[in-house]
Amino acid sequence: MTTPILKVTGLTMDFGGIRALDSVDLDVRQGEIAALIGPNGAGKTTFFNCVTGIYIPTAGEVMLTPAGSNKSKNLKGLKPNQVTQRGLARTFQNIRLFSRMTVLENVMIGRHCRTKAFILGAILRNRATRREERKILEYSYALLEKVGLANQADEFAENLSYGAQRRLEIARALATEPLLLLLDEPAAGMNPQETKELDELIKKISREGQAILLIEHDMKLVMSLSDRIFVMDYGKMIAKGNPAEIRTNPDVIKAYLGE
Repeated sequence: MTTPILKVTGLTMDFGGIRALDSVDLDVRQGEIAALIGPNGAGKTTFFNCVTGIYIPTAGEVMLTPAGSNKSKNLKGLKPNQVTQRGLARTFQNIRLFSRMTVLENVMIGRHCRTKAFILGAILRNRATRREERKILEYSYALLEKVGLANQADEFAENLSYGAQRRLEIARALATEPLLLLLDEPAAGMNPQETKELDELIKKISREGQAILLIEHDMKLVMSLSDRIFVMDYGKMIAKGNPAEIRTNPDVIKAYLGE
């Protein structure tokens, strides 16, 4: 079996006397769509925040391994921008776009961590800088084509529909060329048509080999998308398996529905 893209072991997060995460283990493989589910307050977003450098975990390891490589990088203790540079990109529960910038500009910003030109190059406008700017523009347009927003490239982000803003966030995250894409409740607030379009987009991205880990409360979407599902409750991992196994797991049923 190949080494997972992401392997989290013993992840623990304490806030004072409160243990939000308790020795959580999770792994995501190349090209896989994995889902992290659980009731509100289970610790799912705290898990994302620990993995992406927003919080420094109390204990545990967060190892990232590029596909086909045996060289792993430990992300624990790194700042969010360093985590992004090493290959993790995420979206958030609440949309975080630059509302008064265009759709295209929002995606181009995502390329910053892969940009080689520095201040001097931007001032002198040398050939290498101009070439890089053209590549950033072309790459960003290609991502907008992928998420169905190329025709709105020059619109301000704030003028997009809610579902389109969600897709723009995904495009901006993909602009960082992540090894693993983390989606935090991507379907939150969406109507049925927008959710259907999101389902199709995530599957399309996955078919291209992108590893994805998502937090989601829409169980129909989770069951449709996921290769494997991890279930948390009160900061602990209580179950993992494929959708059929999770659907009938008594611990999962108890966590969601009560005894």
